[in-house]
Amino acid sequence: MKEEVLLMIPGPTNVPHRVLRALSKPMVGHRSDDFHRCFDEVTAGLKDVFRTKNETYVFAASGTGAMEAALANTISPGGPVLCVSNGVFGDRFAKIAKAYGFDVTPLSFPPGVGADPDSLKKALGEKRFKAVTMQHNETSTGVLNDLQALAAVVRATDALLIVDAISGVLSAPLETDAWGIDLLIAGSQKAFMLPPGLAFLSVSERAWKAVETCKSPSFYFNLPAMRTAAEKSETAYTPALNLFFGLQEALEVITEEGIEASIARHGKLRDAVRAGVRALGLTLLAEDWCASRSVTAIKAPAGIDEAKMRKWVRQQYSILMTGGQGALRGEIFRIGHLGYVFEPDVIATMAALERGLANAGYPVEPGKAVVAAQQVFAQA
Repeated sequence: MKEEVLLMIPGPTNVPHRVLRALSKPMVGHRSDDFHRCFDEVTAGLKDVFRTKNETYVFAASGTGAMEAALANTISPGGPVLCVSNGVFGDRFAKIAKAYGFDVTPLSFPPGVGADPDSLKKALGEKRFKAVTMQHNETSTGVLNDLQALAAVVRATDALLIVDAISGVLSAPLETDAWGIDLLIAGSQKAFMLPPGLAFLSVSERAWKAVETCKSPSFYFNLPAMRTAAEKSETAYTPALNLFFGLQEALEVITEEGIEASIARHGKLRDAVRAGVRALGLTLLAEDWCASRSVTAIKAPAGIDEAKMRKWVRQQYSILMTGGQGALRGEIFRIGHLGYVFEPDVIATMAALERGLANAGYPVEPGKAVVAAQQVFAQA
């Protein structure tokens, strides 16, 4: 078995070797001019990726930390929050909001179904909300929401729009300022091609007005503290220095490819995976109109233990796929195609999937998935 595993999961994702080298740079003082230069470069790069002029902050945390920061700094206890959900991570927003004592109204959609703007408009018409939370991309079900359409509905109200774009940024279109997103959340371990450990949060002027009157407690995830530190090109507390160095290099990789090219590549990878899966007679969880560019969710065939199948593929081919979460555990498996993933990786995964399914007892005509994926790449 190969020592290096190909991560075909929704995160953490594969890390380019040049970024791995940057992660091993010698330490510098986190209050020194060396770090100040890195901080300024990284902050500017993140604003470019998010398509925003808003202030943008980096926390030493997973993406969940930025989700908490977005809520804790803008909503006071008892404040009404509408939580749009397509799966596990949409539900996580609601759990955080409940932990802070907010008045939470869920707006949930079935697994594999994108959020509907009309349903959102109806919910917003029934009650006045302080904020609306939603996912750009829901990895647990392989769904990409029409964020532009949903944002337009929220912008017709006074509610803050808080968006988890952790697995959507750089894989799908995203316009923070043009679409009126107040708090935009991302994380290092997805299309940024870094290890887990950094959370990103951009904050609009409308959101800052909410921060000024917010009564919820915060300390480590305190936005005013981050804002004060940023004026000196620093973080409020000790940063994850090696991850900052890696992010600096990763942003160079992103710039070299181009944001639009990255989005196009992810769309092509999605289409190839879906074509390969369909060629094997398998059923996709999400329909084409809301299919994620980051991860594809596939229903496990009847009589096939998808966990054992994936384990066999990992052992034989050093390719890692992942299973379902929550109520979908054992019902689906997922193939990630996010971040540092390219055509040969998808071809190899389709070949390994064929072998894994055949070994598990599912009837497979060898080469069908590989050919279907290759045809998508050839047409593109």
